[in-house]
Amino acid sequence: MTESAPEKILVIRFSSIGDIVLCTPVLRCLKKMPGKNIEVHFATKAKYKGLLEHNPNIDHLHLLDGSLSGMIRKLRSAGVSAVIDLHNNLRSALVKTALLKPSRSLFKMNIEKWLLTAFKINRLPGKHIVDRYFDAAGIAGVKNDGEGLDFFFEEASPGWPKQLPPAFRERPVAFVIGGKHATKRLPDEKIISICKKLGTGVVLLGGSAERTSGDVFNGCGIFSLQQSAYVVKMADVVITHDTGLMHIAAAFNKRIVSVWGNTVPAFGMLPYMPRYPERSVVIEVEGLPCRPCTKIGYSKCPKGHFDCMNKIDEEKLVSAVREFIRQQHANA
Repeated sequence: MTESAPEKILVIRFSSIGDIVLCTPVLRCLKKMPGKNIEVHFATKAKYKGLLEHNPNIDHLHLLDGSLSGMIRKLRSAGVSAVIDLHNNLRSALVKTALLKPSRSLFKMNIEKWLLTAFKINRLPGKHIVDRYFDAAGIAGVKNDGEGLDFFFEEASPGWPKQLPPAFRERPVAFVIGGKHATKRLPDEKIISICKKLGTGVVLLGGSAERTSGDVFNGCGIFSLQQSAYVVKMADVVITHDTGLMHIAAAFNKRIVSVWGNTVPAFGMLPYMPRYPERSVVIEVEGLPCRPCTKIGYSKCPKGHFDCMNKIDEEKLVSAVREFIRQQHANA
């Protein structure tokens, strides 16, 4: 029997690393819908190509590199039949308007986030962003399979970065110190203090701090995203700020100790590991009247004291890491 023509569905998420990784369950569940022949199209910025080009659940990757009108022409030629907009910004609205196809968009809850940041009134639903993505994907009838996030390497795995000394390849602790906004990052002196207290092989990822020595290797600005992802995959434990590599770690179901400053888990961006929720520990300073101060981040603390990070309990963080290391070794 001849297979029916595929239903071509476009998913839009233009940025950024973490948000795109959080889209991967929708892509997988679309592609594997029972009794359906779905051709999955994904639109994003060209600089995020490496996150998606090896994903087997994407049939056609549409990259924005300059003209939005050029992308729209290509999408018209592709003949997509429906649009799932997981970004819901001006750019994605222009794409939907131009294509004139049935669509549904992510409900961004900007008013609810504003109430929480401005007045500390929490009207957010306590729902993870992945589940809200699936609400938007309901136009295609897709259901969450509960298998979590995906991250795919090239066919030939990048392996350990050649710059990483062999001594750090024996079950390291990956410490993701980066983050686009300063108020989402621990101060350098606290990072150094935590590394000293851990007293084990730590690999720093994702930022531009000065190179340290001894039990710490700084791969910031040295490793590619794929190399950093490989280190995360092979690590015993991942310590991370609220940033993209946190979600890549969740895609590998790693033991994660996440550190939260000006943002809060209530925004729905916790490490998403529905099969292994016990592998996620949150470290934050609760009860601060100024927190959260923004849903994204600032270049510096608007109050001047930066208590949300300066008052992070280092001993609690180190204890959580050591317990995860104990569990990892016990299960080895």
